[in-house]
Amino acid sequence: MANIWGIHSMDDVQFLKGEMVAIGWHEMGDLGRVGASRDAFKDAYAKAFPDATKTGVATNVGMLYRFCHEVKVGDYVVFPSKSDRMVNLGVIEGDYVYDPSYARYPNTRKVKWLKHLPRSRFSQGALYEIGSLLTLFAVRNYAGEFMAAIEGKAPPPAPDIGRLSADAILEATKDFILKEMSRQLKGYDLEGFVADLLRAMGYRTTVSPQGGDSGIDITAYKDELPPRILVQVKSQDGDIRETTIMSLKGAMREGDYGLFVTLSNYTKNAQKYLDSTPIIRGINGVELVDLILKYYEDLSEKYRKMIPLKRVYIPVPEEE
Repeated sequence: MANIWGIHSMDDVQFLKGEMVAIGWHEMGDLGRVGASRDAFKDAYAKAFPDATKTGVATNVGMLYRFCHEVKVGDYVVFPSKSDRMVNLGVIEGDYVYDPSYARYPNTRKVKWLKHLPRSRFSQGALYEIGSLLTLFAVRNYAGEFMAAIEGKAPPPAPDIGRLSADAILEATKDFILKEMSRQLKGYDLEGFVADLLRAMGYRTTVSPQGGDSGIDITAYKDELPPRILVQVKSQDGDIRETTIMSLKGAMREGDYGLFVTLSNYTKNAQKYLDSTPIIRGINGVELVDLILKYYEDLSEKYRKMIPLKRVYIPVPEEE
């Protein structure tokens, strides 16, 4: 039976565009030249990292050995990408390959990506499990849920949620905010929320009358003087297209700046248009959540009750 592995990375591009998963520890060199035993990996790791702690040796040697020898062709992999907050599901198609052209993550396995799904598709427990502090880990408690997603089936009943990591709690908080916004703030309601967030950020805002045909939802100023910032807000589920952003550009006068806010994301052409049009800034759902966390205490009470959060302090494991 195929295993399901979870993996983390700071380089989404290498994983997704390169159609692979990979791990670092480049100081170890080609893992294929290390003897195919945990003891051999332990000796090689000790030589590469003579100052490593016993805990670091045990944990990291285990991940390196598993990636090279225990992950098999035909196994499945779950990769939560940070840049777009998607859960990427794939199948391992190749044996271990050392590729030094990838300076950060040279130890690679070929992958065929099967699904790219939003985090909202999964239960909170499943998201907790793939929020592991480890780079590579076996998915066990929620393997059935991820397998169902790969096969396009309804997920099985979720087991109880276990102990959480600091990173998992932060990710869960972000998921909660985005889900509550998608549920409670549609259409004009989202416009009011964005106006309040801009106010918390120090802008003076005016929300356009409902039903207006100007294409402008909010007008904002930093102070009494120009420039004027014209804001368009979309709560739709699908990604924003280039033509939609061009409509905002068409409503702007010389000297204006534009801001486009969406709970979803932008198509590739829309992102290219934004990149080539510096007077318009695009904010997607991920960036919007980050702003909410930053300015949460200054939001109106109405919205803090709608998205109730409490500041807490939790222990964070010391990095090896």
